[in-house]
Amino acid sequence: MQTNSVLYQYQFGFRKNYSTSLALIEVVDSIIKYLDDSDTVVGIYLDLQKTFDTVNHEILLTKMKNYGIRGVMYNWFASYLRNNLVLLVTTVLK
Repeated sequence: MQTNSVLYQYQFGFRKNYSTSLALIEVVDSIIKYLDDSDTVVGIYLDLQKTFDTVNHEILLTKMKNYGIRGVMYNWFASYLRNNLVLLVTTVLK
């Protein structure tokens, strides 16, 4: 996913060398920069831990198919939403 730039550059956690501590440092650094420039800083923090628990999973999966999400990506989401289980297999080609 990193090779193909699938992840947003500021996706921290679950990636090598992108810890949640580094995310906090990045946020604090940005806040300091904007305050030094006399800008206003506002922070909004959301806990999305239970987000998928409030959505009907079958409706979400149907909508994903309608938007053209199929194959491996669809199966990954379906497995997670139906079983809360994800198996990630990677292959290195030389």
